[in-house]
Amino acid sequence: MTSWITICDTCKRENWDPVAQPLTDGEILADLIETRAEAAGVKTRRVSCMMGCVRACNVAVQGPGKLAHVLGTFEPTVEDAEAIVQYAALHQGSENGQVPYRQWPQGVKGHFTARMAPLPDLD
Repeated sequence: MTSWITICDTCKRENWDPVAQPLTDGEILADLIETRAEAAGVKTRRVSCMMGCVRACNVAVQGPGKLAHVLGTFEPTVEDAEAIVQYAALHQGSENGQVPYRQWPQGVKGHFTARMAPLPDLD
């Protein structure tokens, strides 16, 4: 099943300066993630505000019938985008969204802020 990376495109880190950097940190990170995710076969979507401003930049990795994970405090860098996509690919390959810690890319360790159970299938 497909996993999704939901990216907050309104995230702004504390030192964000709109004059020096017209795009938000979230928009920059989204651009970096989207290119890499497409190549990895992971879907992406942008949302405006995940309400994790103190932990900007924020993303969620989720998929139908799987645990969902919220991660934050990323930099809008190639390295962070690659780690997020690598984790999402592992999530996608898992049966239930639980990826063993030993498989986590180093770049996502320490960035998890929440884990949510999948929604029940009521159909």
